[in-house]
Amino acid sequence: MEAAAQIPAGRTTRGGGVHVEIIQGTIETQQVDALVSPMIGYDPQTTGIGNTLHQRVGPQLTAAFKAAAGSEVMLGVPVLVENLPGLPSHAVFFLSLCPWNGDPDGAPVEVLKMGIDSILTSCDSRGFGSVVFPPIGAGLRLSFPIAVVASVLLERLYTFQQQRTSSRPLTVRIVIHPDDHVSSQVFKSTLEEIHQNRAQESKRIVLLGKTGCGKSSLANIILGEDLFTAYHSSVSGTATCQSETRDVSDRKITLVDTPGLFDTERSEEDLKPEIMKCITDCAPGIHTFLIVLKVERFSEQEQAVISRICEYFSEDILKYAVVVFTFGNELPEGMKIEKFIRENQKLSDLVNRCGGRCHVFDNKHWNNNTLQNDYRSNHFQREELLKTIDKLTVERNGQYYTNDMLQAVEREIQREEEQIRQSSPENLPPEEIRNQARRQVANRFLIELAGVATGALLGALFGIEALVRAVTTMIIHPSQAINLIKKVPALMGAPAAAAAGGEAALAVGVGAGVTAAVVATTGGVLGGIIGHEAAQGAETAQDAVERSAKAVIEKRQSLRFS
Repeated sequence: MEAAAQIPAGRTTRGGGVHVEIIQGTIETQQVDALVSPMIGYDPQTTGIGNTLHQRVGPQLTAAFKAAAGSEVMLGVPVLVENLPGLPSHAVFFLSLCPWNGDPDGAPVEVLKMGIDSILTSCDSRGFGSVVFPPIGAGLRLSFPIAVVASVLLERLYTFQQQRTSSRPLTVRIVIHPDDHVSSQVFKSTLEEIHQNRAQESKRIVLLGKTGCGKSSLANIILGEDLFTAYHSSVSGTATCQSETRDVSDRKITLVDTPGLFDTERSEEDLKPEIMKCITDCAPGIHTFLIVLKVERFSEQEQAVISRICEYFSEDILKYAVVVFTFGNELPEGMKIEKFIRENQKLSDLVNRCGGRCHVFDNKHWNNNTLQNDYRSNHFQREELLKTIDKLTVERNGQYYTNDMLQAVEREIQREEEQIRQSSPENLPPEEIRNQARRQVANRFLIELAGVATGALLGALFGIEALVRAVTTMIIHPSQAINLIKKVPALMGAPAAAAAGGEAALAVGVGAGVTAAVVATTGGVLGGIIGHEAAQGAETAQDAVERSAKAVIEKRQSLRFS
């Protein structure tokens, strides 16, 4: 008899969602739209599941696979074969993987992650309503430890749930053989651990806006304490990224106050340390973005800030955003913020793109008004804003904005936390361990990534896919990056032809000031790897920049005269 263990966060959301369950049974008997079969190289019969499918289908399996795959397959890129006879499923995803090499952050794990992501995305694009996974990679030929398989598969499912935009219901079933009680227990305990970790975390909220718009004062109002230094000048302002966590109205809130990330007068090199700190403070994901604007005439300067924000924000990210206005005392008597917005088409467009979510505060004059139902009260507006964030979280089924960069940084922070716990002679509070780990990871990555353009870091933070892949790969396993580009071009979002000519593309390089568009190309990515490797041993970020710039120039010259 099959026993199901459902992921609590996977309950069907309004309008449809992802339903994930763990059962014991046989994968080839599942009546679903698609099932997943791992393989090694080009042969679908190199694993136990592939052999079982061949026994049920016969020689037609190999013929259909070759017709769908063509002359070769790529690691981590599934081959979809449909309408195989003798199976209750409509289609089979054949996924070529690398055998386990003992490294939890190595190429085999990255290929497995990419394959899972590709299958889930393909299910959405093809309108599949159900897909079945085995404990993928845990067989005799691939030999992944079951704990690694459970962690990777469940984490990728959670990430898919968080980033998914489709409202069509999708059932994702993990099927474990009836006799494999060990794997079943590992999956269920991993599931429970992930669920507990997600349930205990605070809501991470990032404030965005130009210098002097009132972000720091707004942060103080929301947390109810003067924790952030507020400036009253359009030139001065927050110099460093700052985060604080407090309990507010029975909610645990982490606010991240950013520097003027989108101020045109600040250089990219000045911003890089703040972006890196913001990334570590926000890992593994961001529940809500607050786009902060003043109640004033919407000038060209404000429009430039919004344009720069939207340049890095996809429409998906704006689904997590709330527009918050400050200096509410500037509103005419009796006017609400909604009417103020309607009077400006550009403001109306922005708020509409954020789901109509908007609120207004006043940094000075509304602080003393504590009436529960008075519109011109910061206390009232704070409760309304928190309700909006709660509603947004419910609508997103508890999901937050994340990407591979934020997830990778979170894994590094967790490793650093474990090292601190083991090496510390005294029992430090968990919050102090977390803060130390964040600082160390931020400092280390800042030095290692000094050769990567600031635009690439912004792109990695805000979800530009090619930049996420590029920067994450350089963080996690830079020594393997070139081999991964040659073997698995899709990891970097680069076409196979460009990857094949990757060595020549190194001449393009990524110096300290290359644009984000260049980094998105194979040459830019590989140039970033040169910068990363050259920065090894640097004691400061400036030293790393100088080393990486020198290395890229030398590589360019060697290629020019070779």
